[in-house]
Amino acid sequence: MSEYVFGVSLNPTHDLSLAHDMTDAAEHGGLDLIGIQDHPYVGDFLDSFALIGHLLTRTTRLRFFPNVANLPLRPPAMLARTAGTLNVLSGGRFELGIGAGGYWDAIIKMGVPRRSAAEALAALEEAITVMRGMWSPGQNVRFDGDYYRVDGVQGAEAGTPPINVWIGAQGPRSLALTGRVANGWAAPIPSYLPYERWAGSNQIIDKAAEDAGRDPGSVVRLAQVVGTVEAGGSGPGTARMTTGADPLRAGADGWAAELTRLATEQPFTGFVFWPERQSVDQVRRFTEEVVPLVKANLA
Repeated sequence: MSEYVFGVSLNPTHDLSLAHDMTDAAEHGGLDLIGIQDHPYVGDFLDSFALIGHLLTRTTRLRFFPNVANLPLRPPAMLARTAGTLNVLSGGRFELGIGAGGYWDAIIKMGVPRRSAAEALAALEEAITVMRGMWSPGQNVRFDGDYYRVDGVQGAEAGTPPINVWIGAQGPRSLALTGRVANGWAAPIPSYLPYERWAGSNQIIDKAAEDAGRDPGSVVRLAQVVGTVEAGGSGPGTARMTTGADPLRAGADGWAAELTRLATEQPFTGFVFWPERQSVDQVRRFTEEVVPLVKANLA
């Protein structure tokens, strides 16, 4: 990843025209990433991985990631094959955001057993081990865990650059797992993880990375910010993302001030904009008005 990256979150609705237009605006506007929510139990949503594959064929520069993949509904050996294929076909433009599972009442309706928080986290750690083995060409992958088992499956080429694993962690144990084994942290939106917990969460990741003998700076941090970029926003702005979970509603200057603060006060190097209302106009305001100001501030 470059020093700072910027992206936008896209809902996988059946409105393909809107998805195309928002993706085109992100690509032409110079954004780096598009994240697509993964909720397979939502009937009004398309399959996130199929949509990512489709949108990768329409772009040449943008990278895509599920935000975040629902592990309980996607067995890791098959998830690794899908992710590797997308990365190979796109020339290295796929990253794997992944979570242990959140909406269990909905998840179990699709025929998988409910897991406790501890079980789901242990399964996530096992899954990452399995997937990295599956991305090792020529390796005879064997793993016998409590939740997943593979017995002599051949690892395969998974593209260059290699796939990064970004965990959507929010609890202390999952944050520590992120610091120990993940390439990055896709910070949950503030309705799941309020602003006041972001700094402490980064500290947990840092300590876990250090305890594991890793450089904390090697763990990418993506701040995901819900809100609206308002028109005509000039002046210093008064918006602050310090406590609670309110969306950020401000002009470009207010947005730039807050993202700059996150990058200087905490180790965030990536910013994913979640528009309150999915629209091309919001993507353009973010790319044309907010991002240049943040880059100038951080230069």
